[in-house]
Amino acid sequence: MTRLSVEMLAADPVEPITSAGHAQLGIAVLAGIAVIVLLITQFKLHAFLSLTIGSLALGAFAGAPLDKVITSFTGGLGTTVAGVGVLIALGAILGKMLADSGGADQIVDTILAKAGGRSMPWAMVLIASVIGLPLFFEVGVVLLIPVVLMVAKRGNYSLMRIGIPALAGLSVMHGLVPPHPGPLVAIDAVKANLGVTLALGVLVAIPTVIIAGPLFSRYAARWVDVPAPDRMIPQRASEDLEKRPGFGPTLATILLPVVLMLSKALVDIVIDDPENTTQRVFDVIGSPLIALLASVLLGIFTLLRPAGFGKERLTPLVEKGLAPIAGILLIVGAGGGFKQTLIDTGVGQMILDISKDWSIPALLLAWLIAVAIRLATGSATVATVSAAGLVAPLAADMSTTHTALLVLAIGAGSLFFSHVNDAGFWLVKEYFGLNVGQTIKTWSVMETIISVVAGGVVLLLSLII
Repeated sequence: MTRLSVEMLAADPVEPITSAGHAQLGIAVLAGIAVIVLLITQFKLHAFLSLTIGSLALGAFAGAPLDKVITSFTGGLGTTVAGVGVLIALGAILGKMLADSGGADQIVDTILAKAGGRSMPWAMVLIASVIGLPLFFEVGVVLLIPVVLMVAKRGNYSLMRIGIPALAGLSVMHGLVPPHPGPLVAIDAVKANLGVTLALGVLVAIPTVIIAGPLFSRYAARWVDVPAPDRMIPQRASEDLEKRPGFGPTLATILLPVVLMLSKALVDIVIDDPENTTQRVFDVIGSPLIALLASVLLGIFTLLRPAGFGKERLTPLVEKGLAPIAGILLIVGAGGGFKQTLIDTGVGQMILDISKDWSIPALLLAWLIAVAIRLATGSATVATVSAAGLVAPLAADMSTTHTALLVLAIGAGSLFFSHVNDAGFWLVKEYFGLNVGQTIKTWSVMETIISVVAGGVVLLLSLII
């Protein structure tokens, strides 16, 4: 297990934009985060504005020149959006294609046709995990909720027995597996290898989703026994379509980016020669940009054409897919700006300095920081980007695998105990027709289980690899 040690200080530190001491920097960090929390929770200000103001407050409390703080923030924002913005956009387009063509419904219906009885919760977690790979959490919820409610109602299942596995599959993918925004930002911040992080993320996700999904749903169904609310069963996208894409082509389209990125990681490990032609080819086709772009282009032929979508519908579909991610991009970008402000004021080096004699594992420290920010702000994405900025210096002397595990530790911590300051909490509450107490006993506990189990698996893996 990688521990904080004096050797980590060998990395070249970033020249800070302030000469503040550790005490002043510590106060500045707490004040900056407090401003963000207060603006989000009490004043209901958008996270983008809150992160922007919080970054300026951090710099001001640290005694840094305001012009340099602005430069740090805008530089971090630009770098982050440049690194992950296109990937988020391509993921949103793919998700829209999957939804509107009926491809998502095709996967759902095919798997459900093969499942029944006790296997239904396992079928739901499988569906959610596959669907959740290319889709944002909120989009996945909107797609799967009608299926969850219909299965529960028609099959006379407990709503929680079916719903919790579906939510667990979506949440685990969202927090741990790229190309979701949080993991991508953390990978960029700590300079992790995307392919290795993806492979380890899937490895961590499997036991996590089993425990938090099908197994926990048994208890959730006992604690909260509510019927599926009829008013929340909307029309499915494919009900308006005369035909929809096949199961095999749809699944291949979803998994293509994963296969390409994992192939690149495998070739890098086996060959490990930057001048080798084969490795250079896989470095290109396995890059996130090319992998996701290839999936989108393939989707035109495997998803849209079989559903009867002509070329005149492609541009409107792309525009509709991109529109909802404007807020996400701004939040992610502002989170990157906040991260860069933390680094440039010397906070990262401060953490190394004051913790060099601690015996706490670096991965556990990353998890705890993400947990604290998640509890305070309610946003998994804000928790991920902020924690990644704080612990980025810890990755300086880490191996490739441990750097990837650092990303996963941050992702696991960012999912801890969703409560009333999290939009996802209210989304689940309203769709399932629960009260606040019932939502805490099911959704909030499930999120906590995901965070703890994933964090524990990450720590165990760090002892092995």
